[in-house]
Amino acid sequence: MIATKADAKMHYEKACHLGKKEGGSPAVLDTILEERHITAPTEVSLGLVNIPMERIVGTKSKGRSSSFSKSFYPVLKENTEFASKWIALCSAHLSEGIREPVKAYEFMNEFYIEEGNKRVSVLKYFGAVSVPANVTRIIPPQNDDKETRIYYEFMDFYSLSEINDIWFSRIGSFARLQRLVGKLPNEPWTNEDRRNFHFAYALFQEAYDAINESKAASLLSAGSVLPAQESAAKKVTTALTSSTKKKPTVLVGDAFLYYIDLYGYDSLFKDSSSELKTKLKKTRDEFLLLQSDQSVALRMDPEDNKKKSILLRLIPVGTKKLKVCFLYAKTIADSGWTYSHDLGRLHLQHTFSDQVTTSYYENVTQDNIAEYLQKAIDEDNDIIFTTSPIFLRESLKAALDHPEVKILNCSLNTSYKHIRTYYARMHEAKFLMGAIAGSMADNDRIGYIADYPIYGNIANINAFAMGAQMVNPRAVVYLEWSRRMQPVSESFFAEKGITIISGKNLAAPGMYDQQFGLYRPDGDSIWNMAMPVWNWGRFYEHMIRNVMNGSWKLDDEKDTTKGLNYWWGMSSGIVDVICSHRLPIGTSRLIKLLKDTICRGDFNPFSGIMYSQNGVVKGSSSDTLTPEEIITMDWLTENIRGSIPSTDDLDAPARDLAAIQGIKEEDRLL
Repeated sequence: MIATKADAKMHYEKACHLGKKEGGSPAVLDTILEERHITAPTEVSLGLVNIPMERIVGTKSKGRSSSFSKSFYPVLKENTEFASKWIALCSAHLSEGIREPVKAYEFMNEFYIEEGNKRVSVLKYFGAVSVPANVTRIIPPQNDDKETRIYYEFMDFYSLSEINDIWFSRIGSFARLQRLVGKLPNEPWTNEDRRNFHFAYALFQEAYDAINESKAASLLSAGSVLPAQESAAKKVTTALTSSTKKKPTVLVGDAFLYYIDLYGYDSLFKDSSSELKTKLKKTRDEFLLLQSDQSVALRMDPEDNKKKSILLRLIPVGTKKLKVCFLYAKTIADSGWTYSHDLGRLHLQHTFSDQVTTSYYENVTQDNIAEYLQKAIDEDNDIIFTTSPIFLRESLKAALDHPEVKILNCSLNTSYKHIRTYYARMHEAKFLMGAIAGSMADNDRIGYIADYPIYGNIANINAFAMGAQMVNPRAVVYLEWSRRMQPVSESFFAEKGITIISGKNLAAPGMYDQQFGLYRPDGDSIWNMAMPVWNWGRFYEHMIRNVMNGSWKLDDEKDTTKGLNYWWGMSSGIVDVICSHRLPIGTSRLIKLLKDTICRGDFNPFSGIMYSQNGVVKGSSSDTLTPEEIITMDWLTENIRGSIPSTDDLDAPARDLAAIQGIKEEDRLL
């Protein structure tokens, strides 16, 4: 194509019009470094790199920035030397293309041009996706600032992948991306890997833009459609926004990571464009929850819902008989966990015998959960309870496809709009059991066998250790994990002289193993001192009443920016401790007193001065951990001997669960 000077001049006029309309000026790297007090930065040459146009945000020095608007459109008059050079470059680009690399600096995965600003301006106007550049990276000093931590994670990821066109707002995301695309933690990417990723990410971004077409339409309606305007429209829609100004944007990278975790990376290569857009539309409300780290609304007690809106009086109680289905990960006979949930189902059936019918599927696995969910939906169930965190992903997908069905998953700290999750504050019961163990330990040594390093479980361990320490300052808890690749041997505790052990919470009805709860080997027999109890029937009953009286819908309307989690404790009756009648009377009285104070809200096991294995956690006697801090704690108290295992140390089922509910962000996926 041979471009005339008149053509190039016309484009300059249009580009200049866009620049003056946009206003502002590019960011200046020198100013940014000065504001951050980075006077002697570490510089690393990256060589020749294709840099994404959308990540070019500024110029190296201030003198170069005054000629451009914020997005590098020209703003100077046509009779200037700058305009003449821009027009000449435009003509060359239209005739043969601009291929000469620019010179740029990269800081925090954003690019600042030192040489070639006009080349970038011309290419941006014509909607180029990337530009070749000789890049120098400026590395900021390492600190605990969130943005800096994410950047250091990016540098580790870039050393493996050489991918620079995706960014996240959450710590741990780059490690998750490495895993979700099928790579081992330190496995380098091949050229084919990079090509596949660029294809998949571009495909996702295009569809992602399309679901927010109203933003682009409002921009394009300002005038005729130019290449630059099309490009600008696409840039506007690279972040998902609402139709109002109240809802902040969501990074495309965050949405991409969420999407491939839910539907799989391979789905981007298999699904048609229309299928991708359909899934994105269904998932849009879920993306909006990614806008904040505080995306979970916790309901700590059923009493939270007692103060009903006056609107409830206007909602008639339905006469339709509700159908409720339960999906169990194991069988009722061989799993104490499943057995406790089935007791809850039976309580529900008994309480609402004329209003509710229940059914269940047991021995459901990750491989067939989607099939059983569809069966439950096809059978016209109104409510489905999936009773294991391992079912979370498929539960969400089913809820997205069938918003008419209420689906709840038994898991903790999950932020989803289409499903609700529920769990119990078992750490309250564990605190009481720790107090029993501390008072009964002859040599101050106590054993604790944990299973999964997931949300809530670390709080259980720490609460137990704190309970033991409260009644016995010398008490030491020896922690072992049953779901390691090499679990603790049966003789481990005996060799250390430990005679009181906290084992698995529940015994299955079809098994005769007495090593559950808090127990002490007593000759050839075992003395079960105490055991925790999950009264799931209390929770299920309350949920059904919520549906019947209309408060379920009002709960959804209270906060549209957060996912709803129920996290009830002993005050609701969902958690309890059964103690042996053989306990000393003083110990029994102490446990009753502690239980009463916890139920009244007068005492929190995680209040006061607390020390971890690494130092002070809370230094004031008036401090109390927040519910979020309790759920996500990733430290162990000072009187625990042991550690939290890494994912690689766990067996396969435990690794799968840690990928969904693990306390370590780099391990967690969904």
